[in-house]
Amino acid sequence: MSHTMPLIAVEPENELRFKGPFNGPSTATMVISNKTEKRVCFKVKTTAPRKYCVKPTTGVLEANSSVTILVSLQPFDINDPAERGKHKFQVLSVAVPEGMINLDNVWKEVAPEDIHDWKLKCILDLPPHVEGIVPKKES
Repeated sequence: MSHTMPLIAVEPENELRFKGPFNGPSTATMVISNKTEKRVCFKVKTTAPRKYCVKPTTGVLEANSSVTILVSLQPFDINDPAERGKHKFQVLSVAVPEGMINLDNVWKEVAPEDIHDWKLKCILDLPPHVEGIVPKKES
C-alpha cells in the first residue's frame, strides 16, 4: 500500500456513524473526492460484507470530482453480543494509468505499492433505552 500523498479524500474521515434502533436498516453516507488531475478508480471494502449494503462499491472518479456512497447497515438484534463486532471499512484507490481503456483490469495489473487505502471504523449509536446495553460514553 502506498504511503505517498493520497489520491482521494473521504468524508467523514475516520468513522461511519449509524444510529439505532437497529430493528430496521440504518444508513450512513460517505463522500469520496478525487483530489488529483487524473482519473482515479476506487473500491469500498468492509470487514462484515453480509451486514452492510454499499452502493456503489466501485467506480471511477474523473479529475477533481466526487461521489456519494450509501452504506446501509442491515437490521440486527442489538442485545446479541455476537452482532456488535468492531466493523471497519476500507476505501482503496489507484490512479488510472494513461491509455488504459479496460478499467476491469486496473486492480489486476496495478502494483500493490500504487494502491492507496483509507480506513474508517463503524460507530453504532445505541438508543439510551435498549435493555441490557449500556452505551459507551464518548471521551
